[in-house]
Amino acid sequence: MQRIGFAGLGLMGAGIASNILAAGHPLTALAHRRRDALEALLAKGAQEAESPRMLAQSSDIVFLCVTGAPQVAALVEGENGLVAGAHEGLMIVDCSTSDPALTRRLHAELAPLGVTFVDAALGGTPTQAEAGELQAIVGADEAILERLRPVLATWASKVLHVGPVGAGHTMKLLNNFLAMGYGAIFSEALTIGAKAGITPQVFDSVIRGSRMDSGFYRTFFQYVLERDRDAHRFTLDNAGKDTRYLAELAENLGVQADVAKAVKELYASAIAEGEGESFVPQLSDIVARRHGVSLSS
Repeated sequence: MQRIGFAGLGLMGAGIASNILAAGHPLTALAHRRRDALEALLAKGAQEAESPRMLAQSSDIVFLCVTGAPQVAALVEGENGLVAGAHEGLMIVDCSTSDPALTRRLHAELAPLGVTFVDAALGGTPTQAEAGELQAIVGADEAILERLRPVLATWASKVLHVGPVGAGHTMKLLNNFLAMGYGAIFSEALTIGAKAGITPQVFDSVIRGSRMDSGFYRTFFQYVLERDRDAHRFTLDNAGKDTRYLAELAENLGVQADVAKAVKELYASAIAEGEGESFVPQLSDIVARRHGVSLSS
């Protein structure tokens, strides 16, 4: 069994790490901002690493599941980072929603050290992470993917090979652009409707079951209609980061992405109001409040 290291025991990472450990892989993990998830893993037989360097030294494969590109770079290249403990044959798999440019750079720079850096972005929810039913959206060559498959299978019900290194993160940004775009559209549509006398309940009676219905719509409206804050646990901070990365990617490719810029700016404005820890469906309340209406009454 491959020795697995794990950094990033957040909403998604804790579930992934738990499934890897349950499958019998020796697991070593770094503490997260809170130690709850780590303590639960330690109670089941995992080990704790005191630094990313120690994590690399004790692992064959290290999974990263952190907030974004700055955190990935710090874990890999920072003082006592993974590079400091790197050994021939080490594989680093970045499951974060990160910047594809950083992914490709780290892949190129680590290769001469005998270290393979690839991306396996996540599709799904924290509930699916706990159940081992995520999608792994992988950017890697075929040989590397085949080495990874047995471990990916412990937490992913579907492994999607989308291209070379960096393609996984690119596809994840496109996916999140669609999702966050719908979140922005739903929020503005609900506010326009409320100003015109159309309640969220009436709105839902038309959209639910129509061609515009979707899994994202259902969890978004579970909050709008039932005030269930935990129905869609993805923060505005993360949404803002992802839409910013997507807009930057488009700019670097020479694409005039006006819609992407507008979506990015809406999330950025909510974050600037101090709402970064709110979840995406709560954007509907933020937009409504700006226009003097309430969606909850």
